[in-house]
Amino acid sequence: MRASLIQTGPDDAESIEERRERVAALVRGQGGQHGGRADPVDLVVLPELWTVGAFSFASFDAASEPLEGPTHEAMAKAASDARVWLHAGSIPERDPDGTLYNTSLVFAPDGSLAASYRKIHRFGFDRGEAVLMGAGEELVTVALPGLTLGLATCYDLRFPELFRGLVDRGADALVVPAGWPERRRAHWSLLARARAVENQSFVLACGSAGEHAGVPQAGHSAAFDPWGEVLGEVPGAQEAVLTVDFDPGQVAAVRAEFPALKDRRLGVPSE
Repeated sequence: MRASLIQTGPDDAESIEERRERVAALVRGQGGQHGGRADPVDLVVLPELWTVGAFSFASFDAASEPLEGPTHEAMAKAASDARVWLHAGSIPERDPDGTLYNTSLVFAPDGSLAASYRKIHRFGFDRGEAVLMGAGEELVTVALPGLTLGLATCYDLRFPELFRGLVDRGADALVVPAGWPERRRAHWSLLARARAVENQSFVLACGSAGEHAGVPQAGHSAAFDPWGEVLGEVPGAQEAVLTVDFDPGQVAAVRAEFPALKDRRLGVPSE
């Protein structure tokens, strides 16, 4: 399987609509039919809150949209054009009751919405996202041919029990879009790799580029295999596309060779 992590971010010189068009073009560029790649990818991943910026708290309300709003429409079309599975990062979703959520969208290659995930752990310590947005309550997995994705977002990375829950639901690849700040970049790389090792799963961690409301981003999007080995990494916070190849069958092989998950004594044991 081949995956592309598109490390992008807001540009103050463009409108949100222009940003959607730019990012949709980047997604299409990963496909064979419209993108023209000789080696088209199977899965594309975008960062957290790329339409507005993860730290642009003052803009969350104005930039919010319904689940099936303009970003849904643009990303569904891009996934269909490129014939890829698309984890479209996350958007500031406005529920019909008025509550905002940090919501991820995953599209199938035909453009249909395969899953949505509302971020469970909100960052801010009683400020920012933690008070502006509601908390999700459901773990979400998505079955691709030969691979099951477990969905998490940014700050979720600090809560290993969430990822163990995803593994218990069949996940063998954990996808983490983020708007992680540069000042804690070491934690971003460490935690993403730890989630791969402890869950014997692939981790696809897609960070943001540039700055969000004056907060420099960590970037350093990366992919790890079930041993925690680095499959690829962006060496900075610049706009970039990281493409990696991996064998989904490696998960079962690693878990059979080193069956640590079977030795769990707390929580729900893996089968």
